[in-house]
Amino acid sequence: MFTKACENAIRAVLLITIKGREDKKLSIQQIAKAIDSPLPFTAKILQTLSREGLVASAKGPNGGFYIDTKAKPITLSQVVRAMDEESVLTTCALGLKQCSDKQPCPIHHQVKAYKNQLSKVLHKKTVQDLAKDLTDGKTFLRSHRKVKK
Repeated sequence: MFTKACENAIRAVLLITIKGREDKKLSIQQIAKAIDSPLPFTAKILQTLSREGLVASAKGPNGGFYIDTKAKPITLSQVVRAMDEESVLTTCALGLKQCSDKQPCPIHHQVKAYKNQLSKVLHKKTVQDLAKDLTDGKTFLRSHRKVKK
């Protein structure tokens, strides 16, 4: 549904959030390995997330990426928007340039309901909510358990 960059951004933010609860910062190498993403690709994703203010970084021997635990919760919508993925909610599912309620493609009305529901989820769910579900064992994201010290 989302691009690989967006998927990896969501996974990276979840990972950083989980480790942040332990007051740990993660290096690009640790994040790339944990989310199974090439290092340069991960660096570009983290640069985007940092530029958008979703993650922060510190330099030095104890440096790495982190999320300010006192900051306002981050919604999935913010991560998707940072990665320029909102088009999944706004463009025609069949790729038509002209598709609207007035001039619908063959699946417009069915997909519209799905997109509206997805939009609600992205705006409601926070990274912190999802990270809690992961650490509580309610959901599964294989890579969140791979990060070593």
